[in-house]
Amino acid sequence: MDSLTHLVVGACIGEVFLGRQLGRRALLWGAFAQSAPDLDVVAALWTDTAENLLAHRGFTHSFLFAAVLTPLFALAADRWHRPHDIRFSRFCWFFGVAIFGHTLLDGLNSYGTGWFEPFSHARVALNVLFVADPFFSLGPAVAVLVLLLLRRHRQYHRHWAWAGLVWCVAYLGYCTWNRSVIVREVHQLLAQQHVPYSRTFITPTVMNNWLWFVAAGDDRGYHIGYRSVFDTTDSLELTYFPRHTELLDQVEDKVELDRLVRFAQEFYTVEQLPDSTLLFNDLRFGQIMGWRDPHGKFTFHYYLHDPARNELVVQRGRFGGWDRDAVSSLVHRIRGR
Repeated sequence: MDSLTHLVVGACIGEVFLGRQLGRRALLWGAFAQSAPDLDVVAALWTDTAENLLAHRGFTHSFLFAAVLTPLFALAADRWHRPHDIRFSRFCWFFGVAIFGHTLLDGLNSYGTGWFEPFSHARVALNVLFVADPFFSLGPAVAVLVLLLLRRHRQYHRHWAWAGLVWCVAYLGYCTWNRSVIVREVHQLLAQQHVPYSRTFITPTVMNNWLWFVAAGDDRGYHIGYRSVFDTTDSLELTYFPRHTELLDQVEDKVELDRLVRFAQEFYTVEQLPDSTLLFNDLRFGQIMGWRDPHGKFTFHYYLHDPARNELVVQRGRFGGWDRDAVSSLVHRIRGR
């Protein structure tokens, strides 16, 4: 999830566990604990782009890391606030929920999270939420704002924090239901339309949970389309993108290429631009307004022959060209066909 979501969710967790004893300091501890696994961003200081893609959400987002960090943070907080009447076990529960919660939340979107590092390099991507879903963050954000602005009895503060967390759980349940409906419909429509595929990738589109991006294909290429939870048509409009893996024979840096292929988890295509530049597309992050332009660029496109142009690749151009018409087109497509 995005940093803001981790901050407000963590603050609510801090209020629930430690608000009565620490007051507003509990919000700060919660925000810090929920954000701690993202300290891996410092790896970008000494790694190249392809290596950093795997370093992010790697070991620091594993269950092992959370299990090690929880008692260490608990011990630090216990000593920091002495004298106090907070049981050490309560500190452990608080940091455990906050840090493990971060790990679990990040596994809900398409990036891929190394839950089982270093024992397994498999990445978990449940594709239930977009990486930044304002509707998911709304509840805890409002709760934290109230906790910061209003002077109320501690009991009421805790109620607000609980309300923010319950909102997240309820919305997550709703999103899980949406995904189950979309997955069932997509596979039925692929079968009806006799679309050949050996794997599918279905994930929410930008900032919402109603319009879903679909990639279905095999080693030869992928069919790309979109399906809204409000669609009533018995067809799935698809655009085919050949994979063109034969172009990869031109790539000299095999280490960089191997990292990109591993990161993409088989969902990639390669294309050659008019100037002979090779573009590696990771399909899992969708297209730039693909619901409006079926042939639009993929958000993640990596220049294989020009590393200097790859400082930002995951959300490259995500909101490029967005205006009122772009937002209107997204809303219109969400409303269904």
